[in-house]
Amino acid sequence: MNRFEKERAEMIDLLRQRGIKDEQLLKAMQRVEREQFVLPSFMNSAYDDNALPIASGQTISQPYTVAFQTEKLQVGKDLKVLEIGTGSGYQAAVLAEMGCRVFTIERHMELHLQARKLLEKLGYHVAARCGDGTVGWNEYAPYDGIVVTAAAPKVPQPLLDQLADGGRLVIPVGDLETQSIQVITRVRDKYESIEAHGFKFVPLIGKKGWSEK
Repeated sequence: MNRFEKERAEMIDLLRQRGIKDEQLLKAMQRVEREQFVLPSFMNSAYDDNALPIASGQTISQPYTVAFQTEKLQVGKDLKVLEIGTGSGYQAAVLAEMGCRVFTIERHMELHLQARKLLEKLGYHVAARCGDGTVGWNEYAPYDGIVVTAAAPKVPQPLLDQLADGGRLVIPVGDLETQSIQVITRVRDKYESIEAHGFKFVPLIGKKGWSEK
């Protein structure tokens, strides 16, 4: 076992201690080489339970946040998942390892190109595009799950519209300082929501999100 494999195993142990129970998810995170998705200067911190800076002023979410959001999606093999905010591509890789059909949108062209290249290199089959994630990706809707990795001032209606019946949207909502993660389940034409607190995200920029300054 090399150093990164050892640190990955320690990360999985920590996630279990923090309450993550989905074994399929934990096994997927055990297989994804997180060190590939961070900047070279932060490789030594790849498995710390912290968010880390990546290109374009964005971050790769801390492992617990990735695990928490993914567990709340309740998705698995062959289910269709839309990710808003590709970032480094790490979350998309975890979903692909779980057997999901992954669609991901990134508004920063630099990040989009880097993530797409890396995901292809690592053998992950993910549909990726550069664009405004706040309006979703209607062409392939409906989705069994939608996960948003940046904080919105309110839940974008297009994302609700693109959920399948029984599908879940996991999205941070709040102001630029404090947010809660909303887990929204579509039941026919109604939406049921629960909230979880204690998270911090970069802002979701776009037509249905925050405006770019």
